[in-house]
Amino acid sequence: MKLKNEKSFPGRSCSGEPAANSTIMGETAPRTIFQRVLDILKKSSHAVELACRDPSRVEHLASSLQLITECFRCLRNACIECSVNQNSIRNLDTIGVAVDLILLFRELRVEQESLLTAFRCGLQFLGNVASRNEDSQSIVWVHAFPELFLSCLNHPDKKIVAYSSMILFTSLNSERMKELEENLNIAIDVIEAHQKHPESEWPFLIITDHFLKSPELVKAMYAKMSNQERVTLLDLIIAKIVGDEPLTKDDVPVFLSHAELIASTFVDQCKVVLRLTSEQQADDEEALATIRLLDVLCEMTANTDLLGYLQVFPGLLERVIDLLRLIHVAGRDTTNVFSTCGCIKAEGDVSNVAEGFKSHLIRLIGNLCYKNKDNQDKVNELDGIPLILDSCSIDDSNPFLTQWVVYAVRNLTEDNSQNQDLIAKMEEQGLADASLLKKMGFEVEKRGDKLILKSTNDTPPL
Repeated sequence: MKLKNEKSFPGRSCSGEPAANSTIMGETAPRTIFQRVLDILKKSSHAVELACRDPSRVEHLASSLQLITECFRCLRNACIECSVNQNSIRNLDTIGVAVDLILLFRELRVEQESLLTAFRCGLQFLGNVASRNEDSQSIVWVHAFPELFLSCLNHPDKKIVAYSSMILFTSLNSERMKELEENLNIAIDVIEAHQKHPESEWPFLIITDHFLKSPELVKAMYAKMSNQERVTLLDLIIAKIVGDEPLTKDDVPVFLSHAELIASTFVDQCKVVLRLTSEQQADDEEALATIRLLDVLCEMTANTDLLGYLQVFPGLLERVIDLLRLIHVAGRDTTNVFSTCGCIKAEGDVSNVAEGFKSHLIRLIGNLCYKNKDNQDKVNELDGIPLILDSCSIDDSNPFLTQWVVYAVRNLTEDNSQNQDLIAKMEEQGLADASLLKKMGFEVEKRGDKLILKSTNDTPPL
């Protein structure tokens, strides 16, 4: 998706009708016109301020709100594709007046469509005056940050959330990202906005095109967010990794930092998923967020630019094998979400905790062993190969699990005669089901005194 910071709101009213008495968009207007509009805006703003102090005045605000709306429409439309008008309006300090007025709107305890319309048009004006104009972006930021964003990003009206998100997206740059790190509530409000309004492009673009480019911000946010918000952020990291556009050279160092956060958090916290074996904690949000960490690691290790870093990440492979063993035993010995009947497919909503967790652990082991003999040998040393084969034997009704077992076994045995010998001997000793190996696309052949594990011609596709 391309950046849309050059987008302007069209010359239409918030109801979709052509704006009345508005400056034709793109045409330069005399500064005196904007001064008159500003004078009207200030006068009408005074009525709003009085209503904030005295609630009895609210019912008499209709005419003032209509004037404010028309002023904002005029200013909004005049800013479209016209830097001269943008500069004239900015130099009159109209931006500061507009922000102050919008903040007053949040104080009014009234649910009037006329108030919402003025509110929306005011935000549209701020978005348009800042579009493709760095000087205006700076002034908008000075006046709007942080109060306006704190007031608007969690507003119940989805258009106000979208318009304020557009302003934030347009105004952000690398320097202002540092200020955002000191106001994490705004960043978290953007995550919540995406949760509530996934169809809105602006919160999504803020996260993918700004937040994910700042490892420091992501790390600080992750520590402070709720587990539901963490799942949302992790989903967007996955979307970025598997998107149509590959990671750029500039993206790779940033995502290596994200990989460190994801891997270290998983190593430290992965055993919380065992809480899900209890019926009382079947919806444990921390465990669900940890499951999503595993999904991110699977996608990261499927990316060649990130794989090498994670293959040598301290304790990751060991912890994955240990966790696979624990849930394998838990699913075999008692009936819970990790039992055979509960795990039938690899992808799906994170809220269905049984979907693919074991298969994703095996997938991650396979990825970590890809063309890496040290990790292949480590899995052998930790008795991981019998564990992987036994997982498939117990749950052979799950084609997704079988798929990743095949993949893992291939990566474990590629150019590794020791691991090949181990599986061949397991088959001879009855510890590995020959029919299962054949189903996976392998067979054991005896050549003299030596057993050879080899692929069959009917190897199932991955």
